[in-house]
Amino acid sequence: MADKPVALAQKRLMDVKLGELPSWFGTRDFTPNGLIGSVRGGYERYYNKYINVRKGGIGGVAMFLAGYIALSYLWEYDHIKHDRWRKYH
Repeated sequence: MADKPVALAQKRLMDVKLGELPSWFGTRDFTPNGLIGSVRGGYERYYNKYINVRKGGIGGVAMFLAGYIALSYLWEYDHIKHDRWRKYH
């Protein structure tokens, strides 16, 4: 059976076609409360998919730790770059 048509405002970003993208961005809520709500919704989706599962593994926690390590390395890279031994010749 064919899927029911979904309103553009209800579509997720991955379901939007390239031509519909400007219209889809127009339906988004860019107020501070809307942005906080979207971040909160993304966190809840991540938490329910990887952390709060019945047959959980280490995958979600490992992904979070890997992201934290990568982010902290990026923050400290400028400092680490200057601590390298250099050959002056």
